Amino acid sequence: MLNRNLPRICGLILGVSMMTAAPAIADPLKDEIAPTGKLRVAIGISPAGGAYWSTKNEAGGYAGVPVDLGKEMAAQLGVPVEYVTYSNSGLITDAASTGAWDVTFLPKDAERETKMSFGPIYEVADATYIVKAGSAVANFQTLDQPGIKVAAVNGTTTMRGAVAHLKNAKVTGYQTYDEIFGLLKNGEVEAFALSRDQLNAMAKKIPGTRVLDETFKQTVTAVAVPLNHPLAAAFAAKFMTDATSNGTLRKAYDNNGLKDNPIRTVTKQ
Repeated sequence: MLNRNLPRICGLILGVSMMTAAPAIADPLKDEIAPTGKLRVAIGISPAGGAYWSTKNEAGGYAGVPVDLGKEMAAQLGVPVEYVTYSNSGLITDAASTGAWDVTFLPKDAERETKMSFGPIYEVADATYIVKAGSAVANFQTLDQPGIKVAAVNGTTTMRGAVAHLKNAKVTGYQTYDEIFGLLKNGEVEAFALSRDQLNAMAKKIPGTRVLDETFKQTVTAVAVPLNHPLAAAFAAKFMTDATSNGTLRKAYDNNGLKDNPIRTVTKQ
């Protein structure tokens, strides 16, 4: 009896062993967009929050529009999400070629397009200046004077815009939002260049400061992946297109204190 069943038993063992040894089915998209097995989402951290900035809570977790979008993107891919934090968008840009992150959501400009592939724009923000308490500056003309010091977050599209805009005032870059917040609060800089929504929130925290009415630049924010990742770029672009139409983006705004902010997209670039 044993001898008669031996060929069948050997066949079953061989079949099982072949199944065990067979390689997993390749997934080119996951290999490209999540090579570590996790979707590593680069986020900028500050107390401000917003469409680009995220915040860190006391428990060590993160909140923000990019946090929610990254989590949903990872869920669609079927991989865990991991957040890679930076103090400003310039540092995220610098790390694009290092393999430190897989996807991000940050302000777009021509310089960054040489380092990253961008998808659809999901936010358009007006950039302006907040001036310190007691400042005599009333508008752009009175701000753009010799001897006036304007702060901006180093390496950002807003800083590059402020440098191009101001011909006489001196624009100085600092590494973090927190550092500039302290300088403005102490009156050590005359003004700070940033998006209007964030400056309006800052004005509530520093009594006497004023946000100027004029706008010197419109900053656009979009999803991005490192260069030469065509599958990742196509997936990210479709994700954002769908997120805008199916309510995912609106939900991310609402969850992060932006219920009164309209979704401002750009369909033609």
